[in-house]
Parts: sequence; C-alpha cells; structure tokens
Amino acid sequence: MTPPPLSRTPTTFSPTSSNLTAVESQIERVFVGKKDVVRRSLTTFLAGGHLLIEDVPGVGKTTLALSLAKTTGCTFQRIQFTSDLLPSDILGVSLLNPRTQEFDFKKGPLFHQVILADELNRATPRTQSALLEAMNEHQVTADNQTYPLPRPFFVVATQNPHEHHGAFPLPESQLDRFMMRLSIGYPDAESEKSILSQNIDIDSLHQLEACLTLPDILALMDQVHQVRVASPVDDYILALVRATRRASRVEVGVSPRGALALRKATQAYALMQERDYVTPDDVKALAGAVLAHRLIFSSEQVSDTRLESERLIESLLQEVPVPL
Repeated sequence: MTPPPLSRTPTTFSPTSSNLTAVESQIERVFVGKKDVVRRSLTTFLAGGHLLIEDVPGVGKTTLALSLAKTTGCTFQRIQFTSDLLPSDILGVSLLNPRTQEFDFKKGPLFHQVILADELNRATPRTQSALLEAMNEHQVTADNQTYPLPRPFFVVATQNPHEHHGAFPLPESQLDRFMMRLSIGYPDAESEKSILSQNIDIDSLHQLEACLTLPDILALMDQVHQVRVASPVDDYILALVRATRRASRVEVGVSPRGALALRKATQAYALMQERDYVTPDDVKALAGAVLAHRLIFSSEQVSDTRLESERLIESLLQEVPVPL
C-alpha cells in the first residue's frame, strides 16, 4: 500500500504550538548557550518520556529542570537521592488518622509534575526500583492501593559519570525507562562570559514566566500522536534498531520499547518545529540520545560504554541507507 504523501509546508496545529518558541526563549535566558539541550529536553517532555542527564556538577542540570517547570507552569519537586533514602520517602506513607481511626495515605514528593531526581545512582537499588512503576505507568501503588500521578509527569534524573564511590549503577531495566540520555557539557567562551556578566544563578529563575497552561500542555501532548510518520521513516527506525542487535560488540541491542521511544521522540521533535510529519533528519538528530544508553556491550571488550555506544550509533547512521 502506498503511504500518503508528506506535507511540503510546515503546519501549525493550534495557537499553543507557537508558544513552544516562547518557552524555549524563556529557558535560554537562564540556561545560556545550550539551545539543542533545551529543545531535546522539551521534546522528551512533550513525548511523555523521561530524561537522564549525565554530567559533572555545576553545568546547570537543576537550572534546566526548574526553568522547564516554571515556563510550562508545572509543579516542581527536587529529590536528593542518598544511600539511606527509602522508597516510602519518595512515594508516601500511610498514617493513622486519630480522628477517624483509619489509615490515610500521605503523598510523597513524587506527586508533582516535574521531578528532579538528583544523583539517582546514589540511592540503593531498592529505592531506585520504586521509580519504575511511576515512570512507566504514571501511578504509585502503596498498601495495595493505586494512586495516579499528575499529568504531565516528567522525571529528570541526574548522575555524575565520574563518581563511583558510594554509587549504585542504574540497572538496564531502569535505564530503558528513560526516553533520552543527554550530556550538557561546559558552555562555550561567549556563553560563559554572558553567564558571568549577567550574574545568572538559581535566583534568576524567579524572573521566568509561564508560557503555557495545563490545557495547552495536554493539547500539545495529544497533538504529538497526530504527527504523521510515513512507512519509509518507520522502516528507517526499524533498520537502525535491528542494526544494533547485529553489531559484533553488542551483547543486547535496542528493544522494541527503544524503537517506540525513538518514534515518539521524533513526532514531538517535529511538532517543536511546527511540522505535522517526521523526516529522516529528525530520526538522525535524536537517534544517539534515544538509543545509545540502551545498548549492552560485552564487558571484556569495552571500557567506556557511554563513548562506545555513542560512536556505534553514529557509525550505524552512516551505514544504514536513508529513505528518499
């Protein structure tokens, strides 16, 4: 069956899609010189995914998460993960109500729309696993009761890749829950000078204004699913995914969940650019961020898995034919 022709001109779905440009501009007032990181973060947010940021301290991970929450009008909660943090500390706990003599569930800090899970790899595997249900199903189960989380629900987790003492590496099952993995990196000289001259710090976030309402956000998230992905583009995504499974040094390639994540991410990425269709260039732009952290290498052959996985995705993008 012949796929429908792609649109040749950008299509704006509704007036709210143009507000995404205002959101980006607001964030870039305090998160200077990293436009691509801002766009990919917003892409993950609109696609209903979660974001893992691996980088050294002080490059703006907290600033990015908090500014995204402020400009989208979402509630925000920062959770500092430590080795003594318990699952109930983030999910909530049932307490006896002396007036009714019944147990009432006191919601934990996870019941917010944007969550900054700071230094997630410092928590024990038991506490890390408490996030699994929340991230995948947008709900929490405690004492045999299920409690829905607010919508949108967006987790921004951070970890320092250079610290290993007292850290618990995230298991593959949890890494696979993150739609994208990003590294911010240091700003260029001009951007860093701008940060110094304008004295941009965490207090500067108070100047930011919300550019979207909750109905706007939910409408945009619904519109992501309406962005068309032509059959050749689906074939291109599948070819990339299947190529990771055949790579000689890879023990476990990208799963179908990873393929779905890449597809959803490209739909949101197209919407960010006010298009109603996905192009192969969208796939190429996001493949590294969406797929690299899902690869498992043979331990005896690879010393730096992050660098090796990113290089492998780049090489596959050069090898796999791009649909015309």
